[in-house]
Amino acid sequence: MKWPNIPIARLRTKLKTLIVESDSISSYFGVMLFDLQPSDRRPYSVTEITRMVKQSLESAYPNVWVVGEVSNCRRHSSGHWYFTLKDENAQLAAVLWRSRAAIVSVLPEDGMKAQVRGALTVYAPRGVYQIEVLQLLPVGLGELQVAFEKLKRKLAAEGLFDQSRKKPLPQFPQRIGLVTSPTGAAIQDVRSVLSRRFPSLEVIVAPVRVQGPGAADEIAGAIRDMNAFGGVDVLIVGRGGGSLEDLWAFNEEIVARAIAESDIPVISAVGHEIDYSIADFVADLRAPTPSAAAELVIRDRTELVDILSNICYTLKERIQDRIDFLGDRIQRLITSYTFNRPRDLLRQYVQRLDELDRSLLLSTGHALESAVNRHISLHQQLEALSPQNVLRRGYALVRKDGRIVTRARELGEGEGAEIQFLDDRVKVRVGR
Repeated sequence: MKWPNIPIARLRTKLKTLIVESDSISSYFGVMLFDLQPSDRRPYSVTEITRMVKQSLESAYPNVWVVGEVSNCRRHSSGHWYFTLKDENAQLAAVLWRSRAAIVSVLPEDGMKAQVRGALTVYAPRGVYQIEVLQLLPVGLGELQVAFEKLKRKLAAEGLFDQSRKKPLPQFPQRIGLVTSPTGAAIQDVRSVLSRRFPSLEVIVAPVRVQGPGAADEIAGAIRDMNAFGGVDVLIVGRGGGSLEDLWAFNEEIVARAIAESDIPVISAVGHEIDYSIADFVADLRAPTPSAAAELVIRDRTELVDILSNICYTLKERIQDRIDFLGDRIQRLITSYTFNRPRDLLRQYVQRLDELDRSLLLSTGHALESAVNRHISLHQQLEALSPQNVLRRGYALVRKDGRIVTRARELGEGEGAEIQFLDDRVKVRVGR
C-alpha cells in the first residue's frame, strides 16, 4: 500500500477528530471510555486510556509518510536519534533507533526539510504520540546528493576529514604532479599560471578521464602511481566545472581513500568555487578552481625575489645597527668605572707590593744587622772565654795523664803533672 505525504497539522487534526469529535469513542476503542452524565460509569485510569489510544493509533497508522522541518535534533549516547518534525501549525515527535540510523541514507539535521516514513506510536510514560522513523529523505535532494551525504558522513566518522591528519604543503616545491584530463581546460589553466609565476617548475601530468564510467578508478590509480614514483613534491587533483553528475568521479570513495593514503600532499581543485566534492574534504588543501590551485602551490617568482631583496636589505641594516650598538656599548664599557676597576686594583696591588718589598728589605736589613751584632758579641764573648786569652792573663792549665786537673787534692805527692803556660808546657812532680 502506498501512503501519501501527510502534513503534520493535517495528521494532528485527523487524530483529534478520531478521538475527540467522535459521538461514540467506543466505536474506535470497542468500549465506552467515559460519559459525564451517567453516574454509574466507572472512571478509567490514565494507563488504561493511554493503552487503548496506543492500540488504536498504532493499528490505524503502521506505515505513513510525513513531511516537515527537522528541529531539536539530538543524538543520545545510546546511538538513538530524537528530533521534532514541524510545520507552521503543528509539530510531531520523532525517534530514529540506532539500528535504523546505521542504514538510512541521510541522518536528520536541524533546519532540514525531510520526508519521513514510519509508524505512529504512543510513548506511554509521557502520553505523547510520535513517529518511529524507518526511512528519511531530504526534500529536494536527488539520489546522487543522498549518496554524497551518506559517504561524507561515513568518511567523516572515520576521521578522514580531520585537520590533524592533513599534511602541510612544501614552501618551495620543485616538481608538481597534476592528475587531470589531458584535453580539459584545467591543465591549460594550471600550466599557464605556473609558467607565469615560476617558469622553472617541473610539472608531471598523469592523464586521466575526469568523468564517466571508470574515471574514479583512473584518478585513484594515478594518485597511487605518483606516490610510487616518489619524485613529486605536491599533487594537484582536479578538473573544471560541471554538474553534480559531471563531477561525480571526485565523490567516489575510491578517490577519497587514495587521497587519504597519499604520502604526497594533495590539493583538490574540482569545479568552480561553489562546487564541493568529497575529494575537497579529504585533501590536504582545497582550491576553489584549478587556477587557484596553481597560485596556492607556489608563490610568484618576482614576489620571492622582492622578498629576498627586502630580507637582504633588512639583514644588512640590522647587522650594521647591531655593530654600531655593540661598538657604543664596548666604548661605554672601556670608559666605565667597572671596566677600569681591575686596572685600579692592579695598580694598588703593585704599589702595595712595592711597599711590602721595601718593608721586607728594611726588616731583612735590621734582622741581618742584629744577627751580625749578635754574632760579633758572641764572638767577643767566646774570645774572652778562650783558653789562650785566659793563659795570657797569667793563668795556667794543669793536666794529669792528659786530663785537666781543677782541684789540688786530685794530685798526690810525688805524682807527675804537666803545666801549660801561654808560650809552652812544662812537666813537674808534686811535692808537699
